Amino acid sequence: MASYFSARQRKQIPRMAVAQRAGLVLPILFAVAVSSVLIACVCGSVSLSFAELWQALLELLRGPPTTLPGSLLDLRLGRALTGFVTGATLALAGVMMQALLRNPLADPYVLGISGGASVGALATILFFGAFWLVDVAAFVGAITVALLLFALAYRDLRGAGSTDGSAPILLLTGVIVATGCGAIITLMLSIAPDSRLRGMVFWMIGDLSNTQSRYLPWLILGAILLFAMRNARSINVAAMHADNASTLGVNIGRLRQLLFLCSALLTASAVSNAGSIGFVGLIMPHICRFAFGPDHRLLVPAAALAGGCFLVLADTVARTVVAPQQLPVGVITALVGVPMFLLQLHQLRRR
Repeated sequence: MASYFSARQRKQIPRMAVAQRAGLVLPILFAVAVSSVLIACVCGSVSLSFAELWQALLELLRGPPTTLPGSLLDLRLGRALTGFVTGATLALAGVMMQALLRNPLADPYVLGISGGASVGALATILFFGAFWLVDVAAFVGAITVALLLFALAYRDLRGAGSTDGSAPILLLTGVIVATGCGAIITLMLSIAPDSRLRGMVFWMIGDLSNTQSRYLPWLILGAILLFAMRNARSINVAAMHADNASTLGVNIGRLRQLLFLCSALLTASAVSNAGSIGFVGLIMPHICRFAFGPDHRLLVPAAALAGGCFLVLADTVARTVVAPQQLPVGVITALVGVPMFLLQLHQLRRR
């Protein structure tokens, strides 16, 4: 398999003053993240001025809202924060999956974990009609498929043999499991009554309209982001020199297992929270790698912040472009992600 990094990128890493770059890049991205949340709170079928936004914020701090601006801010702020944590989770999962498989085309859904979440969620909608159980069923389905993949590919994840040979085996195993999940999903959609079919399709496309603010996705994101930052140097070694990682002091088998489990947990968290929102986990790591370099000490937090901003802004467009009707945010991310990815491929080919 071709190297995860290009030769030009491999030469860049030792010359990078990562701390200096992070000190410049991360505050800018954080400011953009705050701005994207503010834009999401202001924009909508009923817009708010910044004066109304400030008054509504003070009202929320005092207690439950009683005015229209306060109620709008309560709804929009919760949705924006949910969109941010979902986008950041998908982008971080994409970074870890690309490092694990040493494949720039990998994304959080490539191993079929999202298929397991879809099976769990759609089965709950179809057979029970219990929409309040959808998130739990999706999370359980995703974790079940992740554990199945871990058991099937344990020998490869442990690092036995050549890593260049084991990555395609892991990828092929995931593709086969995803195909099986896809067949089950198609079967359920074909027998679903019309009264439940629309909800099932919207969930599969990816939608933030019925999401709720929860602490668990933030805890999962924070814990795995901390793990990735603490092991960023080892991830660099695994991505560039996986076959010789042990001679460089990296336990490649243990690291690959942890990368798989962390990316699976992130994917399960994101999909159970908002459905299968595509392109965030594929596009944002590429954009950040292209803009800031391949060093994971900067790439990991930058991708998380950029992914959160992207999904918040995409969701703002989805609920305002044809207001009061709302579009699934997965449609917007796909429409934006396809030309962005093609443009990046064109620029890389020119280089």
